[in-house]
Amino acid sequence: MYIPQNASQALQLRIRGHQYKVLTWGHYQSDQIPMVLLHGWMDVAASFQFVVDKLSMPAFVIAPDWRGFGDTQGPEVDHYVFADYLGDLDFLLDHFTHTLGCKTFNLVGHSMGGNVAMMYAGVQSERVHKLINLEGFGMPATHAAMARGRYRRWLEEIKAVDQQTLALQPYASLEDVAKRLMKNNPRLQADLAHWLASQWAAPQSNGQWRLKAQAAHKVVSAHLYQVQEMIELFKNITAPTLCVHSSDLQLARWWKGSYTFEQYQERIKEIPQLSQIQLQDCAHMLHHDQPQALAQVIEAFLK
Repeated sequence: MYIPQNASQALQLRIRGHQYKVLTWGHYQSDQIPMVLLHGWMDVAASFQFVVDKLSMPAFVIAPDWRGFGDTQGPEVDHYVFADYLGDLDFLLDHFTHTLGCKTFNLVGHSMGGNVAMMYAGVQSERVHKLINLEGFGMPATHAAMARGRYRRWLEEIKAVDQQTLALQPYASLEDVAKRLMKNNPRLQADLAHWLASQWAAPQSNGQWRLKAQAAHKVVSAHLYQVQEMIELFKNITAPTLCVHSSDLQLARWWKGSYTFEQYQERIKEIPQLSQIQLQDCAHMLHHDQPQALAQVIEAFLK
């Protein structure tokens, strides 16, 4: 099993009715700008361990388990609202502004976390020093005629959560969790997969293992994705922004032609200070596939 090179410290913070678990690495110095790592859907903060271990420069790194993921605890719900991630992030940064005295942060977000980071940087632009988006592509465009179908689907799915027919399946062993991770990502090395499995899942009293995530995350959003709203937020990002994408782009497979990489490019060209880079020999979980290369990209941009 992988052995972390840089030990993390775990904090418990009360944020908007949730007991948030927040990992930190390093020791803050007054001349530093903290780096905040935001994980994606069905992921956890510890997922960034491999990248943190490859950083060469001294850095103070902060990574929360989002509400409903990992070891963050909160009230039982039947769905999640995307705006809550923005609120949670704002409160999280408030805490570190108060305790450390820092006014700005470097945000690095992967997938869902990348979307949150991009939105936040457009809303609270004065708080973001630099921004790195790791495959936070956004969603396909929607139109008003889709509203009825979306609300009907949402109603069906929250009932499925209540009846426990929409649930996350357990695994017989930790080994099975690791195998599933490697099946999802064939590039994932076995030692990394076994370590990740121990972070993603928890043992149950019956000997099974369950993912540290709530089934309510599988419920579709009741609200249609508003592309023009996102573009307006992008226009208000003042931080230098780096968008990183993998060589094995998976947009076509995910969205089956309803949303393309070219459409994503059209959206992000509205960001005032935009850079892009493609990371080779990796897929969507690029922080697992190429932690060394990604750490170098992050450090070069933040310098």
